[in-house]
Amino acid sequence: MKRMRSRHSRAGNGAGSSRSGNGQVPLNRNHVFESNGPDLRVRGTAQQLFEKYLQLGRDATGTGDRIQAEAYFQHAEHYFRILNAINQAAQAAQQERAERQRVIEQNRRERREAAQVQQQQGQENQSGSASSRERAPSEERGTDRKETAETD
Repeated sequence: MKRMRSRHSRAGNGAGSSRSGNGQVPLNRNHVFESNGPDLRVRGTAQQLFEKYLQLGRDATGTGDRIQAEAYFQHAEHYFRILNAINQAAQAAQQERAERQRVIEQNRRERREAAQVQQQQGQENQSGSASSRERAPSEERGTDRKETAETD
């Protein structure tokens, strides 16, 4: 027997659901909406629905049906607002990515500079220890001379 679902039922576990945790549709340019317009059902992206309702509103204005035209223009405005929200979210995400990339580059630069400083210090330590090794035998020879002078 086929299971009946009510008109407003949704997937219980969220398996087929395209809604985020707060119940809102995610802002995505490619998200497909199903719109129940004043007298027809339209399906498409926010951009497509905006253009479609705008054209329907112009057509209704041309035929002299001001009430129907206003209903279409209100639907067009709704999808225009959705488009603006999508664009703002995309712009904010782009700025966030750019800031994150800037921080990553700054960290890389700082690590590179620290490695260069560490390398320079290592080279100075090596040259300093090499010169002290060179001095040590000559100093030892000097003490040898003193010892030999005392024994004479």
